Amino acid sequence: MRRFTESGHDVTVIPTEAALKFVGAPTWAALSGKPVATDVWTDVHQVPHVRIGQSADLVVVAPATANVLAKAAHGLADDLLTNTLLTARCPVVFAPAMHTEMWEHAATRDNVATLRARGALVIEPAEGRLTGADTGKGRLPDPAEIFETCVEILSRGTAAGTDLVGRHVVVSAGGTREYLDPVRFLGNRSSGLQGYALARAAVARGAEVTLVAANVALPDPAGVKVVRVETTAQLRDEVLSAATSADAVVMAAAPADFRPVDVSAAKIKKADDGSAPAIQLTQNPDILHEISTERPRPGAVVVGFAAETGDATGSVLDLARAKLARKGCDLLVVNDVSGGAVFGSPDNEAVILGADGSAVDVPRGTKAALAHEIWDQVALRLAR
Repeated sequence: MRRFTESGHDVTVIPTEAALKFVGAPTWAALSGKPVATDVWTDVHQVPHVRIGQSADLVVVAPATANVLAKAAHGLADDLLTNTLLTARCPVVFAPAMHTEMWEHAATRDNVATLRARGALVIEPAEGRLTGADTGKGRLPDPAEIFETCVEILSRGTAAGTDLVGRHVVVSAGGTREYLDPVRFLGNRSSGLQGYALARAAVARGAEVTLVAANVALPDPAGVKVVRVETTAQLRDEVLSAATSADAVVMAAAPADFRPVDVSAAKIKKADDGSAPAIQLTQNPDILHEISTERPRPGAVVVGFAAETGDATGSVLDLARAKLARKGCDLLVVNDVSGGAVFGSPDNEAVILGADGSAVDVPRGTKAALAHEIWDQVALRLAR
């Protein structure tokens, strides 16, 4: 709630009776600047059970208990929150939190499926410490990441939708490391920001998301299964494994092209004569080409990224078109990284090239905006 209010949004808090056992009404009123109520009889002349839902741009239920999910799925309306859920015509986001057994119960799974089928976004809960000594899936995602998902939805306005509901997508992010010895490695400057933006955007559109993250120091996006890797070989194994059930694979990571033939078991020491060690390299497997040509799941859409600078042999787009044909993917997102542009920046610009000859220019904007443009193109191809 603080993140919404501090970023300029007008927030109305609708607690349930159970919620007030955790946080009192005076606290909600003080933080939101508005009185709060749980029933439909307070300020009845303003018809709050209808007005609040009708005027909202977004409804967020966080945490969403198994009880609230059940009520929402079955259309019950016994308090102000459930009445609001029935009258809201804006996007609705549920962030579930409960014990693993409750989340995995058939009744809860059916309720979640019902809500998703109606267009609501039900974020997958995180894994971790629960109430008491229990650990498992059911933990409330980080509030900052729930907020980021909501921002994704609000930024799209009337275009917001759940066109990826029922789809499993795989996104890779970050840069791989190839070790020379126990402390040194070959790496690159990829921050993982674009891959994480793609994961958040896919969640906001209703997808089940697996994010294979290579050496990324960013918080886990809400509702995303994060698999952490270090080397290109590990990245390949995890992406190929996840891709067998994926409707789309977006290779936003920057895998190292080469790795040392031999990895020293001990730290390589400086030579007394000042000479440098000779390091023999061998080429890493081409993950994008492998997925594009072998297609672990037939019909899946495969997206690659090309960080190009242009050279004497051709322009950035010339080299990118040749790469698209060589890799065999459906879409190639082309970044001009001359002078180190893009890496670590919150903004990006690109051209999305299609194997069908299409080209979509995406002007400089946030990486989240580019992510949605990419998913727009993926969704078009999934619908064919």
